[in-house]
Amino acid sequence: MKRAATGIVAVVLAMSASAALAQGKPPLKLGGILDMSGLYADITGPGSETAAKMAVEDFGGEVLGRKVEIVAADHLNKADLAASIARDMLDNQGVEMLYDVAASATALAAGEIAKARNKIVMYSGPASIRLSNEACGPYTVHYSYDTFAQANVTGLATVKSGFETWFFLTADYAFGQDLEKDTTNVVAKAGGKVLGSVKHPLNTSDFSSFLLQAQSSKAKVVGLANAGGDTINAIKQAAEFGLTRSGGQKLSPLLAFVTDIDSVGLETAQGLLLAEAFYWDLNDDTRAFSKRFMERVKRPPTAAQASVYSSVLHYLKAVKAAGTTDAAVVMKVMKETPVNDMFAKNGKIREDGRMVHDMYLFEVKKPSESKARWDYYKLLATIPGSESFQPLEASRCPLVKK
Repeated sequence: MKRAATGIVAVVLAMSASAALAQGKPPLKLGGILDMSGLYADITGPGSETAAKMAVEDFGGEVLGRKVEIVAADHLNKADLAASIARDMLDNQGVEMLYDVAASATALAAGEIAKARNKIVMYSGPASIRLSNEACGPYTVHYSYDTFAQANVTGLATVKSGFETWFFLTADYAFGQDLEKDTTNVVAKAGGKVLGSVKHPLNTSDFSSFLLQAQSSKAKVVGLANAGGDTINAIKQAAEFGLTRSGGQKLSPLLAFVTDIDSVGLETAQGLLLAEAFYWDLNDDTRAFSKRFMERVKRPPTAAQASVYSSVLHYLKAVKAAGTTDAAVVMKVMKETPVNDMFAKNGKIREDGRMVHDMYLFEVKKPSESKARWDYYKLLATIPGSESFQPLEASRCPLVKK
């Protein structure tokens, strides 16, 4: 009888375990739509996925009794593929929030899918100002930088330094077009003049014809309205052309990252003025996070990757505080709660979805000034978010009350 009783207890326990498992809550999935292999892979890519996973680990791995899972897919810099991935993640994979969505054209496409399904999307890699203007939505957050802030910080500083005539090399898609437009407005308001521009295909390997046009313009500044591999190739080939030395023209990359400077090298990049939302060696908090990140990725985080960590962590804290993953409730909490971490101090998500925070103007060091690899920037100025980003009253987001 004792054996029989023991057997009954075992069966009851097994049934209870099965029932508990059946009633278990599904994981909370967060989906990254990234450039994992193309010209923006160093800026976002695997590093963004790692940053998202670090945020989940630091948060504790679960929320509301649900395990948090990070999934990621490569959009190959194709807008239609990004939209298809977003649709599959949200409709079939149970993803409840999209993060990063690197590159502007892909972000605009994936964002429309998320909006149609009332799902939260938090942009880190893309820069187009359209994401918080015409393409804004009740559940979209533009977290790190944008074309307005990059243009405002870099363009204004350059014109004030006496470099008042500009020529643009522009990536021929939404991001490049917006960056050129926003910088043109800043240059004009500061008393400068744009002498011309030329558009180049995304991910081009030969900038010779474009650089010749820039050289013949005699503009004091050649603004690079591109990013990633395009920026790297343009800077390297401009040096080969002698554009900055014998020609006396100044290159101004309008969206560049510490990984780009590493690829170009200080000998070529020295003296460049850069607007950044984050730098690994800025303070004790940025250094502590970056040290952990570098142990995994073997390079410091870019502003986009640091932004992914911050945005995912901010989202998870809001889910916990809200007691639900309902998009409307979570967004309300995120907008009411300041962002205070290694990425931003007293950051604030506005009604247009723009996360407002300080921006930084850096100058790339001379080789003699750098103490080690990745020691590339000198801080010239900290620009408050209220002065960096587009004023809310100028927003073209339909959600903004006029």
